[in-house]
Amino acid sequence: MAGMSKWFAKCSDWAPTVLRVVLGIVFIAHGYGKLWGGAPGMEAFTGMVVGLGMPAFMAYVAAIVEFFGGILVLLGLFTRYAATLIGIVMLVAIFRAKWGMPLVGGYELDLALLAIAVALMLSGPGKLSLEATIFKKEW
Repeated sequence: MAGMSKWFAKCSDWAPTVLRVVLGIVFIAHGYGKLWGGAPGMEAFTGMVVGLGMPAFMAYVAAIVEFFGGILVLLGLFTRYAATLIGIVMLVAIFRAKWGMPLVGGYELDLALLAIAVALMLSGPGKLSLEATIFKKEW
């Protein structure tokens, strides 16, 4: 067991990296699908956003945050800012689009993605990031 504890201690630097990669890939894929085709596409997404009582331009804001925020998070560059914007998108998704639905089959994915975004807001990108390399920050 002592060997496992040492191994886990050595691997703790990887935690933000794992979170960044997962969150980044998910949001790049969702943003890309909205901006450049795929399900549901920008037209359908804009219709959904307008149907929720928000202005149409908010669909574009959300899609841009998803795609470019996902890239920044994946690279570990301006991670806290990008994760904050992604967290806001998730809060809007939960409280405007999915509130009142059951947790399972409703907003559980959004809640998990929000938790990852908050974790990255609190921890920063970690040692294995462009931010650490470029700005010589210690995480």
